[in-house]
Amino acid sequence: MSAAPSPVLDKPNRSPDRGPGPANDDATPSLPARLLASPRALAVVVALLVAVVSAAVTGTGVWPHDLTFDAQSPLDDLNAWLVDNRTTHPLFLYFLLHISNTAQSSVDAVLSGLEALGFIGVTVLAVALAWYAGGAGLRRRALRTAGTALATFVAIGLLGMWEPAMETLALMVICVLVAALLGMLLGLAAGLSDRAERLLRPVFDTMQVLPAFAYLLPFVLIFEVGTPAALVTTVIYASPPMARLTSLGLRGADAAALEASASLGASPWQRLWTARLPLARKQMMLGLNQTIMMCLSMVVLASMIGAGGLGDAIYTALSTIDVGLALVPGIAIVLMAIWLDRTTSAAGERLDDPASAGGDRKPWLLWVIVLGSTAVATVIGAALGRKEWPEGWVVPISDPINAVVDWVEENLRSGVPVLGGTKTWGEGFATYVINPIRDGLQATPWWSLLLVVAVVAYLVGRWRAALAAVLALGVIGAMGLWTRSLDTLSQVIAGLVVTLILGFAIGLLAGRVDSVQRAIRPVLDTMQTIPPFIYLIPMIAFLDGGRPAGVAAAVLYALPAVVRITAQGIRTTDPAALEASRSLGASTGQQLRQVQVPLARPALQLAVNQGLVLVLAMVVIGGMVGGGALGYDVVKGLAKGDLGLGMTAGIAIVCLGIVLDRISQPGKDVKERNL
Repeated sequence: MSAAPSPVLDKPNRSPDRGPGPANDDATPSLPARLLASPRALAVVVALLVAVVSAAVTGTGVWPHDLTFDAQSPLDDLNAWLVDNRTTHPLFLYFLLHISNTAQSSVDAVLSGLEALGFIGVTVLAVALAWYAGGAGLRRRALRTAGTALATFVAIGLLGMWEPAMETLALMVICVLVAALLGMLLGLAAGLSDRAERLLRPVFDTMQVLPAFAYLLPFVLIFEVGTPAALVTTVIYASPPMARLTSLGLRGADAAALEASASLGASPWQRLWTARLPLARKQMMLGLNQTIMMCLSMVVLASMIGAGGLGDAIYTALSTIDVGLALVPGIAIVLMAIWLDRTTSAAGERLDDPASAGGDRKPWLLWVIVLGSTAVATVIGAALGRKEWPEGWVVPISDPINAVVDWVEENLRSGVPVLGGTKTWGEGFATYVINPIRDGLQATPWWSLLLVVAVVAYLVGRWRAALAAVLALGVIGAMGLWTRSLDTLSQVIAGLVVTLILGFAIGLLAGRVDSVQRAIRPVLDTMQTIPPFIYLIPMIAFLDGGRPAGVAAAVLYALPAVVRITAQGIRTTDPAALEASRSLGASTGQQLRQVQVPLARPALQLAVNQGLVLVLAMVVIGGMVGGGALGYDVVKGLAKGDLGLGMTAGIAIVCLGIVLDRISQPGKDVKERNL
């Protein structure tokens, strides 16, 4: 196979005749010439010009009232019917009620089991499981993972969060078990059947772009506020990663191993159990890791619909703007996320570590050690009469945190010489960035925005993407939520611009400099394990809530993914093309601009897509701290029981997510053309 053609490089910056300086300045094509040479860019420019000119001429972009319909009344009527028939209709009595009761009783049973173990038994069990996942024995990985578990549960107890942490953990156990099982079954279907894969792929694609908030209201409508609604919501939200990665692992199994298995006369079921599933273990373990982290994220957010636990403590504190009270359970959640991530990651690393094979020769003995140590710890705790974490061992930190927040309010929010302060920066960002974007979008005629979205989506993903994006945007307008959706969109655009500027800059640097990559890796790992709910807490302290706080939290939430994808794209550049550029005398800047960045374009496009989806998800959650627009409508609908308002806002959020995904995710033919 011939080597891929190397990108065309500019001439070196110096020549024997001219000396230092740029070469071929006179040959540089003008901007109009470059636009004419690129029909795609010309189409986008024309669409944008139409939008700008129409906005300047009309000055208003209100969606026509004649093209709207009442979406709230039918939903309110449906809610009333559900309330009236929840105890009498066969659908509830013989199906949904059984799901609800099973969910509640399962979580209660796990919580009772944790309470029976006591805080000593639970801590020892967590440490023992982490030790086993790390490879057991005295291996560094096993000891490090066990130490992380020990530090996590001791810190949770010292923070006084033991009881709500056990409530969260009990719900987590059931959610992870069900979500992993459901995801594995769907992954098996998609991995073994092409028809199932074609059917499930668009479902998973759609679920992937939906903000977490969009999952809450439909299940509240069916199950009411409480644990069953939280459990079902979490399971459906967290299943796709397990399904996708299981399917990927099955389809990526070594063809030679499968052929050898078939040649030995193995049946399809035998090939599945003895070849395909073992070869897919690494991908499935990664899927389990992602499912666990998404379960924790949704369980925390589901406190708004009665999940209880640590999320409820945060939600209650945020409603009273008590940063100190909110940060304590927030720290507990972060520690729990790190423990879960490190434990599952260690289990995945053990699969690829030949040195761990010796420790697994007698797995039954290791399980005897795990269960035996747990039983001994439980007996010791019962003998000492200590089931709950002692109150005298709690270290209160809410008041010191609030004292720090008060100092920040007095010294950093405003009045800082020259700099102004964090609140001043936030107000300036809202005045000079968010507001102009919002006003510009709302002044643009609706048909102009539809045109721009259609053109961009068609160029990115062809006619199917364009049709889906236009229909989704049309649904938003038809429900009468055009103006509020554009308000949310303005925050997403502002957050995305900041995210991409920071993410591309850091990612390019990390992709070129190994020391930077090593330095930021643990920071990115930690940031990616933190549930989105937690990012709101420090933003309240520094920015006092509002739209700037929501956008700032969105930037922090989306930044790690953009940095990682960008750095990975730069680092995986074809070495042959890079070496060819060096042989032609290209400088470091030329190598980056003309070789690495062009070849990393698919990764950069993926970074933009993921940035859009993550920023939207966090901006919507920012409605809890005064972000307004659609996020506020969902929060209000959940808090006030106005499900008509909340559901329509949730549908608009889903449609906005589809639009943003379709205009940023290249279709298959576009990807092939870019390669």
